[in-house]
Amino acid sequence: MDQVINVEKDERGFMKLLFNRQEKRNAVNYQLMDELETILSEAACDDEVKLLVLTGAGSEAFCSGGDLREFQDLRTEEEAFAMLSKMGEILYKLAVFPKPTIALINGSAFGGGCEIATACDFRLAKSEVKLGFVQGTLGITTGWGGASLLLEKISEQKALKLLLDAKIHKAEEAKELGFVDEIVGEGADGWEGFAEDFLRHETGVLMAYKRLLVHKWQGSGLKGRMDAEIRECSKLWASDEHHAAVDRFINKKK
Repeated sequence: MDQVINVEKDERGFMKLLFNRQEKRNAVNYQLMDELETILSEAACDDEVKLLVLTGAGSEAFCSGGDLREFQDLRTEEEAFAMLSKMGEILYKLAVFPKPTIALINGSAFGGGCEIATACDFRLAKSEVKLGFVQGTLGITTGWGGASLLLEKISEQKALKLLLDAKIHKAEEAKELGFVDEIVGEGADGWEGFAEDFLRHETGVLMAYKRLLVHKWQGSGLKGRMDAEIRECSKLWASDEHHAAVDRFINKKK
């Protein structure tokens, strides 16, 4: 079976992960979950890795969220919770990854794709991309803990707006709301220019600062809040409204 995450390492100290399911707009399935969990565990212990960069293969999508065709058979609350909590654990692992992380949003990022980006320390976006927490249009909430993470990253009012309006925003709008840190171009004007100052420091320095952030989250019970959020989504997942919305989405794509 072909890998669905491509890994590139650079001698300067960064590791780039490319979600590579281009025919599915880099949507998350169980294989991608398993690969991401393994890569995070290995990279955390790799002394050559100073910085982790997550992006999408191709130019169309960063990540379009969960693969609804793969998950459409999950009907009950408990079935949904098993999948959602699995990815929620991985997102928490990404959030508390011991080294800095960057989401390079190189294409569209919808639903769970925005949750993955939120779990990263920084979000950089190409100017032409569109993104949004669109879960509400499917009759559910963020299912992987992304809302709890978002409330840690930007102001409560702006986070609530992104979650409640469930709209698709342009990169510039997302920057105004604080979700995107910088609009980037290519080469020296891209993410590498942003990360340049980080990479010149020793790994121990980067990890020491990241530990301070992780300790804050551990003390404030972030993991428990993410778990409660996932349980709320599981209840909504089992609703007739959600199943009808998924059916409409899938039939529209046929």
